[in-house]
Amino acid sequence: MDPDIVYKSGRVQRSGLTSRKSAGTDATTCVASKDVVIDAGTGLDARLFLPKSVPESQKLPVLVYFHGGAYVAESAFSLRYTSYVNALVAAARVVAVSVEYRLAPEHPLPAAYDDAWAALRWTATSCFSAGPETEPWLADHGDPTRIFVAGNSSGCNMAHNVVMRAGKEGLLGGARIEGMVLLHPLFLGKAPAPSEGTDTTETAERNWRFVCAGKYGLDHTFSNPLVMPPEEWAVLGCRRALVTAAELDPSRDRARMYVEALRRSAWGGEEAVLYETDGEEHMYYFSRAARSNSVVAEKAAKEMAIVVSFIKRVTCTSPSDCNIRSTLRAPIRAQAPV
Repeated sequence: MDPDIVYKSGRVQRSGLTSRKSAGTDATTCVASKDVVIDAGTGLDARLFLPKSVPESQKLPVLVYFHGGAYVAESAFSLRYTSYVNALVAAARVVAVSVEYRLAPEHPLPAAYDDAWAALRWTATSCFSAGPETEPWLADHGDPTRIFVAGNSSGCNMAHNVVMRAGKEGLLGGARIEGMVLLHPLFLGKAPAPSEGTDTTETAERNWRFVCAGKYGLDHTFSNPLVMPPEEWAVLGCRRALVTAAELDPSRDRARMYVEALRRSAWGGEEAVLYETDGEEHMYYFSRAARSNSVVAEKAAKEMAIVVSFIKRVTCTSPSDCNIRSTLRAPIRAQAPV
């Protein structure tokens, strides 16, 4: 989870990151993208995505997406996440806001959480706005009553926490979070889950101290929502929730426990769905095998179909039902709902 090198001066050297991808119109999906500044003061940016051929007056669901990277790495502007969100926007027909939040250790938590909240509020407000100073893709095509908040890995942690905050503080103008999508969530806790083991927990505790500068313990609700009593889940500010997991992922059992806790809590949502993939590891849909192995690629495409069906409230029994190619660069995996 740590960057490769943190110098005494505080400078951080990161390696192993995916290359940056410029915004523009994707040649395969014809999805358009552009970069916007949300808050120049904090350096909060985002990449916006719009599907092809949207009629002038048509309103679409809005997806706010938080990339993974253990709070210290990756970018909304990377090839990996641009390709993934492009594919999801094309299949689900949504307007997407992929958030470029501040990273630790230069900006320890809760900086990323604050950026997530600022980005969600900006997105919701932009859907209501009109005029020369507004963001036209959101003002013209964003439906503020159909907002979806999503992320993968540590981005799921951010998604959960920002949806909790939305439930507590509310969004302006009657905007509403219809759904939350957690793709292979990275939650933590002092007591190891069965799929984790002691070594995993020790590493998690060290890394968590690193990204929050020792401000929060491993069982703080920021990192471990499972410590919340059932009544506290009542403020989770979404109507529906989808959680995906992978059989060989050490975080698998925490994903299962999250859904179980949500179902048994005082949350008043409509549904909490868990979807698992057999025989794969954490975020396998970004692996080389997802591009080169037809079996893995099909699993990735099938999981994306589940995400699309959740957003569109339609049934996708196969990738072709939701117009998803099994050769996508950054698809998702699946198994069966439980």
